[in-house]
Amino acid sequence: MKHLLAPAGLALLVVSTNVSAADGKAVYTQICRACHATGVAGAPILGDRDAWAARVPAGLEALQQSALRGKGGMPPKGGNPGLADSQVKAAVEYMVSQSR
Repeated sequence: MKHLLAPAGLALLVVSTNVSAADGKAVYTQICRACHATGVAGAPILGDRDAWAARVPAGLEALQQSALRGKGGMPPKGGNPGLADSQVKAAVEYMVSQSR
């Protein structure tokens, strides 16, 4: 990700469309970890196989859509509307891969 300074002093977020597994981990670390490391508001904790076991059967796409749209106490895109859909999806993939 790059941050550019607009003439009026506003920061613009330039999002790459090429998202890798490393990007998913980075998004988790920067955004998702705040809740998914501690279980805030019922968020399944990264690596907690029991917590994820009830969610994984819904399928990766369903989990990604929940993250994009928000669910329960989680706001859309984990509260960061500046994230590209591909970044959110990569973060969900990372969390699922670490929790099987």
